[in-house]
Amino acid sequence: MSKQFPPKSKLPFGARSLSVLIVGLGLTSSACAKSYIPNTDVEDNEDNREVIAFCERYRRAVEKRDAGGMLQLVSPQYYEDGGNPDASDDMDYEQFKSWLTGEGVDEEGIAFRDATAIRHEIRYRRIVRETDRVFVDYTFSASFRVPTGKADAWKRKVDDNRLELVRDESGEFKIVSGM
Repeated sequence: MSKQFPPKSKLPFGARSLSVLIVGLGLTSSACAKSYIPNTDVEDNEDNREVIAFCERYRRAVEKRDAGGMLQLVSPQYYEDGGNPDASDDMDYEQFKSWLTGEGVDEEGIAFRDATAIRHEIRYRRIVRETDRVFVDYTFSASFRVPTGKADAWKRKVDDNRLELVRDESGEFKIVSGM
């Protein structure tokens, strides 16, 4: 009785080696591939999920026009410089609170409470940690309806922004700039 061996491949030896190498490289590169939190450009890990979950609380509070909910997310040390050297559009915590509650207006003369509807979409781009701070880079699309002289008008703004977060004494995130 003769020994039976598996049939030889019809590929020449060099081609078989190349096939094995390509398959091996494919498995190696897929093992090193990063996974991302769905609908973001942010690597999926527990720390980043915690940051995104906090930022989503902020986004939902904006859409609900929930001034109290937004204020719970803001640090008393909040300060926004408006992204320019003009100090007239800077806003600290008290000014932000005033704007949310309807006593103040933004650079376009609109108070937060004037909006009759808000749609706030965020695409999270990057999370950077530095010592005691977390920076969240994102692109937003904000659509909001405000009353005008004759009827409500929809306004829209699309821009890149950065939230700056710190942890308070209880360990919760708070926003110190970027709203």
